[in-house]
Amino acid sequence: MSDEYILELQHIRKEYPGVVALKDVSLEVKKGEILALIGENGAGKSTLIKTCSGAVIPTSGKIVINGKEFTQMSPQLAAENGIAIIYQEFNNVKGLSAAENLFLGNPIRKGIVIDKKAMEKEAEKAFAQLNIKINPKTLVGDLTVGYQQMIEIAKAILQDAKVLIMDEPSAPLTNAEVESMFKVCELLKAKGVSIIYISHRLEEIYRLSDRIVVLRDGEYIKTLITKDSHVDELIQLMVGRSLNETFPPREARYREDEIVLELQDVSGNGDKNINLQVRKGEILGLGGLVGAGRTELVQMIFGAAKKTEGKMIFKGKEINPKAPREAIDLGIALVPEDRKRHGVLLGVSVKNNINMPIYKKISKASVINNKKEFETAKKYEKELLIKTPTLHQLVKNLSGGNQQKVIIGKWLAANSELIIFDEPTRGIDVGAKAEIYKLMNEVIENGKTILLISSEMEELMGMSDRIVVLAEGRITGELQKDEFDQETIMKMASAV
Repeated sequence: MSDEYILELQHIRKEYPGVVALKDVSLEVKKGEILALIGENGAGKSTLIKTCSGAVIPTSGKIVINGKEFTQMSPQLAAENGIAIIYQEFNNVKGLSAAENLFLGNPIRKGIVIDKKAMEKEAEKAFAQLNIKINPKTLVGDLTVGYQQMIEIAKAILQDAKVLIMDEPSAPLTNAEVESMFKVCELLKAKGVSIIYISHRLEEIYRLSDRIVVLRDGEYIKTLITKDSHVDELIQLMVGRSLNETFPPREARYREDEIVLELQDVSGNGDKNINLQVRKGEILGLGGLVGAGRTELVQMIFGAAKKTEGKMIFKGKEINPKAPREAIDLGIALVPEDRKRHGVLLGVSVKNNINMPIYKKISKASVINNKKEFETAKKYEKELLIKTPTLHQLVKNLSGGNQQKVIIGKWLAANSELIIFDEPTRGIDVGAKAEIYKLMNEVIENGKTILLISSEMEELMGMSDRIVVLAEGRITGELQKDEFDQETIMKMASAV
């Protein structure tokens, strides 16, 4: 153990029945550095960091913290040795104050009574240390996601964390909140705290990290010095192949006069006087900033929110779905932004998730045709290249990219005419993104239609045939493919 390293993982292996999640992975974390950990979904990143916290017990290997060797950790042992993890799902209680959350499980007491004032005073100091303004008395449920994350970071610092592991910390944040989080990371680094930073956003990796460790298929691939590396090299190391074209080419197949969906002066759910047409066989992109009303609009189309005015015409007939089930029966599908909450049933198998919309069709007198159920799931597992050891695998055990493929599979099984993709590649690595784009093109080639919401400008311009831009619940512009321009879209999105 070098004095230079605060944490070493040596020859970590983790086996599950039928799957080797980690194969002889070793890495070192220097004192006061930001080490990025990258790799495709399913590369083993989450399993590896969980061995540091005691949430996963490695099959073999050693964890060395400040010269002390451990063959396995426990959450308590990890905390005692200065290891803290901030997961994507925060470990806070929304009904308690910011101060109470900071001292959750370990409150300050005066005798046997919990001393709220002392906790509030200490919380104020902790927030000041991180240059963040949070009232310690505010209920966590009343704070933005960004501030909730800051409470998790402050909690780790109060516990005297020497190594802070951050798993996709920017995923739920707005751009302004991401900037605040970056400043806090840089402040912690200056104070000598080491950070392991996991993200699919390569621009963040280059902005923050000193070194980058690449994992692929559960194996350690390479460590790079960030300033000496190049994004193309990173992508090739992550996916094991060169991604020459991020957005696969597609010939436009739509006809101007063949309208699948038309909205006439539609208002409701925060949107006002929306007029647009979606043509059969096209990808229509919806551009705009966070809060522009894009998700609110597709919620009305999908029957998840109420339309108050106007007409929606689908395949020549006026529709007014009062619930998602009605929209699904009409042939409208939604791949939602929050796939874990709204897209899949995490505790249910791949087979059941894919067949969910068609159980009525493949059942007789409430008895499911098991042969058809299996054949349908197998078909889309094969066509969509879903990586799963078995169709009985629970969806929660799949990577984010494969969960997204399961959602797409169920809508293809339902033979949906219009598929709405809301932020389809959020939290998905670059290799899986390319696969999702290919699948979207195949959907179009099979005569279907896509409505695409994306906050990633490159994705929006790279995949759309046409872009309609929204700001503050209204359409502010429309661009044809040959007119796409980032600056123009941003002006429209800002309603300038």
